[in-house]
Amino acid sequence: MITDRELQELLGFSSPETVLSVYLNMDPLEGNAEALKLRLRSMLEEVSLSKDKAAVLDYFEHARKWKGRSVAIFSSVARDFFRAFPLAVSVRSQVRVGNHPYVKPLADLLDAFGGYGVVLVDQQGARLFLFHLGELIEQEGILGEAVRHTKRGGASSVHGQRGGTAGQTRNAETVVERNIKDALEFALHFFEQNRVRRILIGGTDDNVARFRAHLPKAWQSLVVGTFPMSMTANHTEVLARTMEIGQQAERRREARLVDAIITSAAKGAGGVVRLDETLSAVHEGRVQTLIVQEGYRLAGYQCAGCGYLTTQEQAACPFCGKKFTKIEDAVEMAVRKVMQSGGDVEVVRENPALEKIGVGALLRY
Repeated sequence: MITDRELQELLGFSSPETVLSVYLNMDPLEGNAEALKLRLRSMLEEVSLSKDKAAVLDYFEHARKWKGRSVAIFSSVARDFFRAFPLAVSVRSQVRVGNHPYVKPLADLLDAFGGYGVVLVDQQGARLFLFHLGELIEQEGILGEAVRHTKRGGASSVHGQRGGTAGQTRNAETVVERNIKDALEFALHFFEQNRVRRILIGGTDDNVARFRAHLPKAWQSLVVGTFPMSMTANHTEVLARTMEIGQQAERRREARLVDAIITSAAKGAGGVVRLDETLSAVHEGRVQTLIVQEGYRLAGYQCAGCGYLTTQEQAACPFCGKKFTKIEDAVEMAVRKVMQSGGDVEVVRENPALEKIGVGALLRY
C-alpha cells in the first residue's frame, strides 16, 4: 500500500536524468511468474536505459515477493532512486520514460480505491476499517454497554410479569442511543486520523439510520453508500461489499462532477473544459478538482522557466519570456501539478460527455 508520504516523494522527484516508470499487471489470469517475467522483458525491449532495466529485472528476479495484483516501479539509477509498490488492484501494464515518475495511473487508483472509511455498526458498537488501494484493513472497534430488551405488550407493569416494564424498554433505548453516540465519536476520530475522503456504513437499516442521523453535516457529505451487513461478517464479505458499493457510488459521483464542471464552464463561472483552458487554470493555481478521461493524453509544451503548460507551440513564454520544451504528455504534467498543490484528480471511465472534451476542472475561484 502506497502512503501519502511516499506519493508526495514521487510527486516531488524530478531529475535531469531519465526516470523509468513501469506498471505491471500481475493478475493470476495474466499467467504465472515466468510468463510475467517474459512479458516484462518484452515491455522493456524498446527502453535504452540499460542500468534501470537491469534494476527492474533484478527486483523481479530476487527481491520481488509475488503478491498483489499489480506493481508500480520507478527507477533512476543515475540519481540512486528506486521505488517499488505492490498494489492490491490491477493496473494496465505499461512503461514510460521521462524526467519524472509517471504518476497518472496512481492518481486513477487513488480516485477509485483511495481513502475510504468503512463502518459496521449495531446497537452496541462499531467495527472500523480503512479501505485503500484495494486493501481492507480492520483498524479498531468499540463495544458499549449490552442492550437488554424486554417484550412490549399489554402485560402488567408489575415487576416480574410477562412484558416487563415501560421503564425497562425506555432504558434499553437510552443504552442504544448512548452506544451509537459513543461509536460515532470513536468513528469521527478514526476518520480524521486516516484522512478519510469517503464513508461507507454497513448494518441494519435502523442502525445505519441512527448512526447517520448523528453525523455532523461535514461528514454527512462524505457518505457515498450504505449496505446491510452483520457485525460478525468476515473480512472477505466486508471487502467484497465495499468494492461493489464503493465502485457504484464512485461512478454516480463522477457523473455528477462531470455535469457540474461542464455546466459551470458553459456559464463562465467556476469551471473550465478542454486542455488549453484547463492548463491555464492549473498554471494559475485555481484548480480544485481536475477531471481526466481515462487514457486521454496529448503532447504539449512546458516553459523552462515558470513551468507554464500549453498545447500551442510558441516562441517564448507569455509569463516569463523563457523558451518552451516539447513534452509527450501535457495531461500527465497537469495531473502532477494539481496533486502537488493539494487538489483532487478524478480519472473517469466511460463518460460520453467527458469523452468529447477530454479534460476539465472545477475551480477554487
